[in-house]
Amino acid sequence: MTIETISIEGLSTPVGRIGLGTWAIGGWMWGGTDEKESIAVIRRAIDSGINLIDTAPVYGFGASEELVGKALADGYREKAVIATKVALDWRDEKVFRNATPARIRQEIEDTLRRLRTDYVDLYQVHWPDALVPIEETAAVLAELQKEGKVRALGVSNFSVEQMDEFRRAAPLATTQPPYNLFERAIDDDVLPYVRQNKLVALAYGALCRGLLSGRIDQSTRFDGDDLRQHDPKFRAPRRDQYVAAVRELDEFARTRFGKPVLALAVRWVLDQGPIVALWGARRPSQLDGIEEVFGWHIDEASMAEIDAIIARHVKDPVGPEFMAPPQRVAI
Repeated sequence: MTIETISIEGLSTPVGRIGLGTWAIGGWMWGGTDEKESIAVIRRAIDSGINLIDTAPVYGFGASEELVGKALADGYREKAVIATKVALDWRDEKVFRNATPARIRQEIEDTLRRLRTDYVDLYQVHWPDALVPIEETAAVLAELQKEGKVRALGVSNFSVEQMDEFRRAAPLATTQPPYNLFERAIDDDVLPYVRQNKLVALAYGALCRGLLSGRIDQSTRFDGDDLRQHDPKFRAPRRDQYVAAVRELDEFARTRFGKPVLALAVRWVLDQGPIVALWGARRPSQLDGIEEVFGWHIDEASMAEIDAIIARHVKDPVGPEFMAPPQRVAI
């Protein structure tokens, strides 16, 4: 399988335009995890040509990074581009933002240990912390870069103004926003900024938490701590709207392109600009279909029809705001 690639400033190796997202394999907010399956999916991704593995300390409170580290043993580390994150803290499984220099210094050492490596390819600020000046956070990350502990720097869930602040203190290579057919807030500001400043966007939620896989309908149930129990898109009355839109998008994709809706959804993301789409998977079988994303593009008329289909069905749209962790409160 030939995967499209893109270059990220600061990295010597081009990355595939589909990256593996590993929030779900950490188990937290996704109903648990299976170590054997998790390692298998990471290795299958790399064997298939997907070299960017995106993780974070908070995914399972260290569990996701631990699993990535185990999976990349035995020669896989040299084939992988590890993207992880910093600046979220937790206590009793309650997550909050913490971008203090002390927290960052602690996190990088914990992360390197869990990942079983001596450097991180791409280190991203997970969420901005209102109690710490962004330039202060960026300055500490620039120090880590000079020390060789990280190769390139990125941010996640940052506004244009916040990215400008970051860039005053450190080089910025990437930004990671939520982005998919149903969640397009970055079209108005972040995406034009990415293009203008030669950044790369890592789009998380490219399949909208599985909704755009085509495998979810009104009868699908979510157990345990699965975050989709609290996602407004998966609850009445919106669920019917989104499921109906996905059904018609699937029919359109198969008729127009001979592809399923899953391939259409990811191709749509990639066709919007310098973007890597993050594809979440917990089992190797959930990587099936990646090859159908490449070798074609969505024409302008089809883009318009996709928008019309969504508008016909989704009368009460909602974004991914429910996922934002709380800000710390100054004492």
